[in-house]
Amino acid sequence: MDTVTLEVDGKKVTARKGEMIIQATDAAGIYVPRFCYHKQLSVAANCRMCLVEVEKAPKPLPACATPVAEGMVVRTRSPLAREAQKGVMEFLLINHPLDCPICDQGGECKLQDLAVGYGKDVSRYHEAKRIVKDKDIGPLIATEMTRCIHCTRCVRFGKELGGVMEFGGLGRGEHMEIRTFLDRSVDSELSGNVIDLCPVGALTSKPFRYTARPWELMSRPSVSPHDCVGANLDVHVRRGEAMRVVPRENEAVNECWLSDRDRFSYEALNTDARLTRPMIRRNGRWEETDWQTAMEFTAAGLRKAVSAHGAGQVGALAAPTATVEEFYLLGKLMRALGSSNVDHRLRQMDFSDDEAMPPFPYLGQEIANLERLGGVLLVGSNLRKEQPLLNLRLRKAVRKGAHVAVINPVDYEFNYPIAHSLVTDLMAMERALAGVARALAARKGVAVPGELSALI
Repeated sequence: MDTVTLEVDGKKVTARKGEMIIQATDAAGIYVPRFCYHKQLSVAANCRMCLVEVEKAPKPLPACATPVAEGMVVRTRSPLAREAQKGVMEFLLINHPLDCPICDQGGECKLQDLAVGYGKDVSRYHEAKRIVKDKDIGPLIATEMTRCIHCTRCVRFGKELGGVMEFGGLGRGEHMEIRTFLDRSVDSELSGNVIDLCPVGALTSKPFRYTARPWELMSRPSVSPHDCVGANLDVHVRRGEAMRVVPRENEAVNECWLSDRDRFSYEALNTDARLTRPMIRRNGRWEETDWQTAMEFTAAGLRKAVSAHGAGQVGALAAPTATVEEFYLLGKLMRALGSSNVDHRLRQMDFSDDEAMPPFPYLGQEIANLERLGGVLLVGSNLRKEQPLLNLRLRKAVRKGAHVAVINPVDYEFNYPIAHSLVTDLMAMERALAGVARALAARKGVAVPGELSALI
């Protein structure tokens, strides 16, 4: 039997064996307060905010670190559980500064929200508060470490998922500090996720700092244009201006993470280098004009080109970062002109294998399945920099025992062990791939195509 039945606040709940109480309560829609627990990270159980009463237990137990058991009786709102949760909140607020009005986390702060329900209106603590000196850790993340409650989410993210342990805990007890090692900057490709993970205002977005309040922003769903992963994100807008970008949870694609280029590239939307008015080129010089004049000028130029050279000699190049709707409209325009020459591959020079290539790049499986693979071969790929979110999935697979091999022209740096690596020139890569194909064919008992045999 893979499931157990327990009682939570008088309600029968079914959970899988090995699950923690907090996972069972979340699935049942019963909220238990927490700071250090996160469903994508390992259990730390160091904030103690999720203490609950378990029948026959001598004291309240942390819901995030207590496995469910058959017949277990759990009370999340009993007087004993509430007293324990309020006691933890009082300890957390002892050293926390009262700077909510100037904190960028204000309005979306977990500590602020839970202090309303579990805190007191008057503190019993009158001694001096701890103060932590802030460090400059780079251009993306602002620090106010006096606000830190030592949940260690940022530390666990770097160690377990990011693959670069940029944060660590130094010291003990009240003197413990979360900081970078050797005062280095935080510059990994997924570092911005610690901003979302931080439940207080200790780690916030430096570009967004002091620019807007959460309640001033309107959320607009979007998709990342920077790679073929298509990370789901929300663009927070105020009066028509993009103020920040945050991840939109989608377990099938990006889970709840974003790469730094997806998170911070919105700044380019507001740069002075962008065109704000249409321009046309007359006599070799660019001139600003209005939209109607620009459209008429473009239409006249297209008609002239088709008349002089024929529709088959006219083509259109689209930016790879354009939207699907923009690609569709451009294709529709070119077909109306009698041409089918539309492409987005601005840097590719050899198109001789077009007929053999698939209509669009495809992994052959769902993105979420990458972390369940037992073996992966990367060819000509700097996955960590090119598709950081896919690299995160492979890192999770390696942590489960998967083997990753690479055939690359450059010895790229990966943040997980590589089982086999071949770094060679492009021609040797072709022969190496043919050798891999021959080995796979022999294993499956099929014949090797003649064109591959010639390469081996």
